[in-house]
Amino acid sequence: MPDFSIKGNIVKIEEREIFYGEVFISGKQISRIEKTGDEKKDEPYIIPGFTDSHVHIESSLLVPSQFARLAVVHGTVASISDPHEIANVCGIAGVHYMINEGNTVPFKFHFGAPSCVPATIFETAGAAINSAAVDELLQHPEINYLSEMMNFPGVLYGDEEVMAKIASAKKYGKPVDGHAPGLMGEAARNYINAGISTDHECFTAEEALDKLGYGMKILVREGSAAKNFDALEPLLADHFKKMMFCSDDKHPDSLLEGHINQLCARAVAKGNDVYKVLQAACINPVLHYKMRNGILKKDQPADIAVVRNLQDFQVLETYIDGVLVAKNGTSLIETTIAGIINQFDCDTKTPEDFQIRSTKDSEDICIIEALDGQLITNKLPLSVTTINGLVLPDTGQDIVKIAVVNRYFNAPVATAFIKNTGIKHGAIASSVAHDSHNIVAIGADDESICRAVNLVIAERGGLSAVAGTEEKILALPVGGLMSNGDGYEVAAAYTEIDHFVKQTLGSSLKSPFMTASFMALLVIPHLKLSDKGLFDGDSFSFITNT
Repeated sequence: MPDFSIKGNIVKIEEREIFYGEVFISGKQISRIEKTGDEKKDEPYIIPGFTDSHVHIESSLLVPSQFARLAVVHGTVASISDPHEIANVCGIAGVHYMINEGNTVPFKFHFGAPSCVPATIFETAGAAINSAAVDELLQHPEINYLSEMMNFPGVLYGDEEVMAKIASAKKYGKPVDGHAPGLMGEAARNYINAGISTDHECFTAEEALDKLGYGMKILVREGSAAKNFDALEPLLADHFKKMMFCSDDKHPDSLLEGHINQLCARAVAKGNDVYKVLQAACINPVLHYKMRNGILKKDQPADIAVVRNLQDFQVLETYIDGVLVAKNGTSLIETTIAGIINQFDCDTKTPEDFQIRSTKDSEDICIIEALDGQLITNKLPLSVTTINGLVLPDTGQDIVKIAVVNRYFNAPVATAFIKNTGIKHGAIASSVAHDSHNIVAIGADDESICRAVNLVIAERGGLSAVAGTEEKILALPVGGLMSNGDGYEVAAAYTEIDHFVKQTLGSSLKSPFMTASFMALLVIPHLKLSDKGLFDGDSFSFITNT
């Protein structure tokens, strides 16, 4: 690799200094940095590449190499990637698939050992990873941390398996990620004192401040469904050394538009100090997780983003290990054909499988209220009427049916009702349904729901939508979670089906498929649906409606 240099305004984040100069690169590393003058406002700025401090690559619907192709255009050079989605489907083999596939491109993926597979005992997953398997994974040099510990009750009550996983991470000197939505006070303190170092689930500044006070680091999350930036951004002024930026779950259409650079632009536009913003975006994750990417210092890897300015952070060039991987909005990472790993074994369904029957003329039930832009839901009481023994949706009140179908073996379908999707007719279905990734479907009638589900089953995974005689399917053959196709083509196909759901089915959600995927996530309150039934996230128990 020939030696070369990059000229521009060099941003030294920790030193809080900007000067015009030259970054010399020899091989994969920065050999020296020279100052040649004062800052030149009309010249580009050289900064460390961005890091997504918590992301599930699978949620982009792309395999790691294709995620990287899209992300480097926005100056992202590395990620802290939790592979528990594929692990819930394929177990440890799924984790190794992500590592090996990610190694086909220069992007610096840092994968974790999934801590909660399955996430709960109240759903059917495709695999289980116990503490012995976690210990084995953590010995792998490419496993950098213990992934989000969603079982916070297990931590608080000293569950033997949970504590063994945390002990393994401590033994190998690797951080433990947290997941504790709403946890505050003494419970938060005990959870953190067990060794949990981060949390990306804070919904309010009050909650984040409480956890910061106990020494936890807080991740500002802005994904396709969960959006906590506005609530947490004001904390950057005083707590920037203990904060990071992440996307958590980001669909391919969103990834086309931007990544961590977008959060930097929004934070600066809110009046935040640019050095503090870049500390959270570029420096803190690298230090906390002891990552392999450089932070614009001599003798470190040349992982660099060149941006037009420090306001909109439009990325002109991205370098990883001294290799130019993106230039002027074009990815220079070549497409490779990824292999397929999956676990999918259920038969097609009939409309009768989705019926909800009742012998009463009317009764009170609990329904899920979806909240656009949030993972939490509300639990609403509803008085329903029956027609010919069937409880039916009421689109006039924006109440439709939701179903979860076991994709690993044939079992009765779980059904309930959901409000606030905006769907007026037709149905959608998806094999991306956190965390066990059974098939979740939402629709206005049993026939449409059945058709949407069967489209997914036929492809052994995917996103589908039906309305009248129209049908659309985006196949996801890798674990029922990811396409092995070109990332830009997948993004275009996703945009098309997303538009169809909004325009033809009438959904009012910003990201209908992403929202649907979290309706089966039992570890987020308050009411969700697993393949085994309607689940109360507050009492951690099932609810029987009819």
